[in-house]
Amino acid sequence: MRNALVVRGGWEGHQPVEATELFIPFLEDNDFSVRVSDATSVYAESSYLATVDLIVQCVTMSTIEKDELQGLIGAVAGGAGFAGWHGGICDSFRASSDYLQLVGGQFATHAARLPPDERTGDMSDNYVGHRVNVVAGEHPIMAGISDFDLHTEQYWVLSDDYNDVLATTTTATRPWGEWSRPITAPAVWTRQWGRGRVFVCTPGHRVEVLEDGNVRTIVERGLLWAAR
Repeated sequence: MRNALVVRGGWEGHQPVEATELFIPFLEDNDFSVRVSDATSVYAESSYLATVDLIVQCVTMSTIEKDELQGLIGAVAGGAGFAGWHGGICDSFRASSDYLQLVGGQFATHAARLPPDERTGDMSDNYVGHRVNVVAGEHPIMAGISDFDLHTEQYWVLSDDYNDVLATTTTATRPWGEWSRPITAPAVWTRQWGRGRVFVCTPGHRVEVLEDGNVRTIVERGLLWAAR
């Protein structure tokens, strides 16, 4: 059996417990022994991390200690996979540039569907219909998946060209917005870091999005692809 570490916490709006529980049976069915941690302090356990084949993170925002971050980066560089979805991986530890370099993309915004004076302050202010466009259909994570539509938060992320982008999404202009043309950003990507693989899927705001057939398939395949 391989070892998987699930690290969860941060902002509760992303349902870190419920979301990760959705995938733990899948990992177990694929011969992973799963350990769950509700704190990033586990990243400082260097002897344990050396035995981990896959790290699944769902920690939105929050902070991370220097020794914890060094442990995480060292584990991935040494061959452990690092995988996650939505803000649990690409909106974590905003103050750490080293973490952002590891992941390859940082959440910038999810453009609201309503002008400022019509928003209620609820999460649904940011739920918009949008398309996820597959750009690497030959990749094993995306095989057989065509472009698909979602109605949820649409992530505008800042990224670099070291990523291998598997799917994109394009944020439309807004009459009240400051951007004057549509913006295309990665929606699913992978990244090689040392001997380790990184997998990111930006859809996954809450459990109901992760249960979408396309999103769930992409995440499950991504977890297996990233693992050592």
